[in-house]
Amino acid sequence: MRLDKYLKVSRIIKRRTIAKEVADKGRIKINGVLAKSSTDVKIDDQIEIRFGNKLLIVKVLEMKDSNKKEDALKMYDIISETRIEADEEL
Repeated sequence: MRLDKYLKVSRIIKRRTIAKEVADKGRIKINGVLAKSSTDVKIDDQIEIRFGNKLLIVKVLEMKDSNKKEDALKMYDIISETRIEADEEL
């Protein structure tokens, strides 16, 4: 499944266009490698997302093409969620 679609379906990022924008600006890594919106996401991948001053790291648990809001949390496990300084890099 494409990264931008996974982020939308799992509700980590609410809109696919925003997920695409964030990925294409170099703010997302999959397993430590910079990822684009079209990068393929697989089960057990580790995704790092930088939102402004926050770094979110999640592990992919399952894939679904569509999801109910309450089931979205079962698609991933939050490994860490930390605040970062503006001058730190991913």
